[in-house]
Amino acid sequence: MHRKLSATLALAIVAAPAAAQQNVRPPIAHYWMSVETAAGMAGMGGMGGMMGRMMGAPGMESGKRMLLQLGSSQAASGEPRAQHDVPQALGMGPMLPLLTPQAARPEREPRDLPEGMERPRGRMLIFWGCGETARPGQPVIIDFAKLAAGQMPSGFTSRRVAAGSPPAPGRNRTYGDWPNREDSRAVPAAGSLRGDHAVKGNYSPEIRFAIGERHDFMAQVELAPAQPTPAGAMKVQWRAVPNATGYFATAMGGNDREEVVFWSSSEVQEMGGALMDYVPPAEVARLIREKVVMAPQTTECAVPAEVIKAAQAPFFNFIAYGDELNLVHPPRPSDPKQTWEQQWAVKVRLKSTASALLAEGMGDEARAPRRGRAEPQGPGPQAQPQQGETPAPASPVEEGTRILRGILKF
Repeated sequence: MHRKLSATLALAIVAAPAAAQQNVRPPIAHYWMSVETAAGMAGMGGMGGMMGRMMGAPGMESGKRMLLQLGSSQAASGEPRAQHDVPQALGMGPMLPLLTPQAARPEREPRDLPEGMERPRGRMLIFWGCGETARPGQPVIIDFAKLAAGQMPSGFTSRRVAAGSPPAPGRNRTYGDWPNREDSRAVPAAGSLRGDHAVKGNYSPEIRFAIGERHDFMAQVELAPAQPTPAGAMKVQWRAVPNATGYFATAMGGNDREEVVFWSSSEVQEMGGALMDYVPPAEVARLIREKVVMAPQTTECAVPAEVIKAAQAPFFNFIAYGDELNLVHPPRPSDPKQTWEQQWAVKVRLKSTASALLAEGMGDEARAPRRGRAEPQGPGPQAQPQQGETPAPASPVEEGTRILRGILKF
């Protein structure tokens, strides 16, 4: 009798979760707000923005930025139309239009190098960890020629990050975003997201939500000018960013030996390909435990002397991760037997970024270019090869870096 009772109780315990499992229908519409505060190039003043425009790197410019993305499983009734009604505190008028992009034919990535173009030469030297000097076993070296020949590099690590996938034209039946070809205004410096928001359109349910102080634009990162140490490292300090969940930094540069030098602030070997972007708080907490991401109490990091010597004034990039706001409507029914028919889901994700040039003498004024180093060129028209000429090969290091970027997404 006792054995039968025990068996019955065991079956009841196993069956209970299955019986209580709720039927959940995914949201009709997903709305993502990607919100960034950029500090630009520390110590460069207005030069940072100018360099960003010349080099095609808008991250060097300071300011507030947003990317708004609406995806729906419903088809539009007529031409797709949607808008985001924003609070007055944003200073951008009553609404922002969410435009459906015009369909574009996808470009195929060529598998082989163009005829006449040589295989890339050069190497990438990979370092990691804050400190005066590099740790034993560094750098890991990647040969670009072997990489281009299809020999996948070994000896480096790049962790996967569960960040989710935002709405996209190919992912949702109907899609709209901002900024777009009709409206690409800059967010005012004093703009705030606090207040009531509404997203309306002819292909999704109406979405209404509010944003409070914790999910407003993050404070700007304040990087102090980098200071050289007696050992030849460069020490970077910053003010703690309110509401930051963690920090991560990279540095990248090159030299005249056709080498790209890459460094990350991770205490363990890590390329950090996905870490210079939005990372959910739970993933940040995991990466702090794994000694990849710096804890939010951290306020300084030294880039090792070997990196500074090899890279010749590398660019330092810094990110402070922010909190996330995740909302689903309607709320989950308390009765597990009742189907949870979700209408919409909203995600507001935050980050604050900055960059700096790691070179002696970089303070409030721009550092003069070194002799013998080419000035960055603007995005003017490129010279076209004459008919019958072989196109000039790309810089070996640039080509190798492009290939590696495709693999590691950094």
